[in-house]
Amino acid sequence: MIVAAFVAILLFCCTSYASPPMALALGLILSLTLGNPFKKLSSKTAKYLLQISVVGLGFGMNLGEVISAGKTGVMITIFSIAGTLVLGYMLGKLLVVNSKAASLISSGTAICGGSAIAAMAPILGANEKEISISLGTVFILNSIALFVFPVIGHFFGLTSHQFGVWAAVAIHDTSSVVGAAAKYSPDALKVATVIKLTRALWIVPLSLLAAFVFKNRSSKSQFPYFIFAFVLASCIVTLLPNMNTIYMSLTHIAKIGLTITLFLIGSGLSKETLKTVGFRPILLGTILWVIVSSVSLLLVRFA
Repeated sequence: MIVAAFVAILLFCCTSYASPPMALALGLILSLTLGNPFKKLSSKTAKYLLQISVVGLGFGMNLGEVISAGKTGVMITIFSIAGTLVLGYMLGKLLVVNSKAASLISSGTAICGGSAIAAMAPILGANEKEISISLGTVFILNSIALFVFPVIGHFFGLTSHQFGVWAAVAIHDTSSVVGAAAKYSPDALKVATVIKLTRALWIVPLSLLAAFVFKNRSSKSQFPYFIFAFVLASCIVTLLPNMNTIYMSLTHIAKIGLTITLFLIGSGLSKETLKTVGFRPILLGTILWVIVSSVSLLLVRFA
C-alpha cells in the first residue's frame, strides 16, 4: 500500500495538474502518515534531480537575462549575507543555542540552505546531531516559505522581478526558491533562479573564511559545480537561438523534475526529524528568517 501510494503521487507529479507546493505538501503528508518506503533513495535522488532540473531551467533564458538579473541582486546579496551571519551569531548567543548548530543555521539562512550547511559542517567539525538539527530547521522553514511567499508577494503587489529577487534572498534552499518563484510567474522564476545560483557561489569565500578562522584548511567544501552547467545552457540558448522548440521542451521537463524533487524532499521529513530539531534552534532559525525576509522585502519594494 505504501509503495503504491508513493508511486501514484510520483506519477501525479509528472502531470500538468501538479505544482511544486502541492508536490511538497503531498510528500509531507505521505511521510508523516504512511511513511516513505524509499527514504534513502529519495534523498539521494532529490539532490541530483534538483541539480539537473536547475540546469534544464537554464535553457529557458539567454545569457543577457542571466547577467542582468545577476547584477540586480549583487548588492542586496552582499548586504544580506553579511547581516545574516552577524545577526545569527548574536541571536545564537542570546538564545543559548549550540554554537556550531547556530553557525550552520546562520550559514544556511545566509546563502543556500542545505548546501551551505553541508559545506560548512566538516569545516566547523559539527557532529551528526548538530547537522541534523540545522538541516531540520532549515527544511521546516523552507517548506513554509514555499507556500506563504507567493501569497505575501501577491498581497503586497510585487512585480515578477521584485518577487524573484526577494525569494532568492529570503528563502534558504534552491529547490524552494525555484518552486515559489515558479508558482508566482515565469519571469519571477527566471530572476530567482539566476540570483539564487549567483548567491550560492558565496559558499566558496565563506568556506575559506571559516577554514581560516577555525584553522581547518584540510576540509573540502562542497562546491555547487552544476551552476556552471546552468550558465552553459544559457550560453547555448544565446548562441543558437533557432532551436527554440527544443529549449522549450527541455525547460518543461526541468519544471516537471523540480516538482518531483519537491515531492521527494517533502517525503523525507520524518517525525524523528521534527523531534530532533527541538525548540531553540527552530526559534533561532525562525527569528533570523523573519528578519531577513522582512528587511529584504522592504528593500525590493522601496529601493
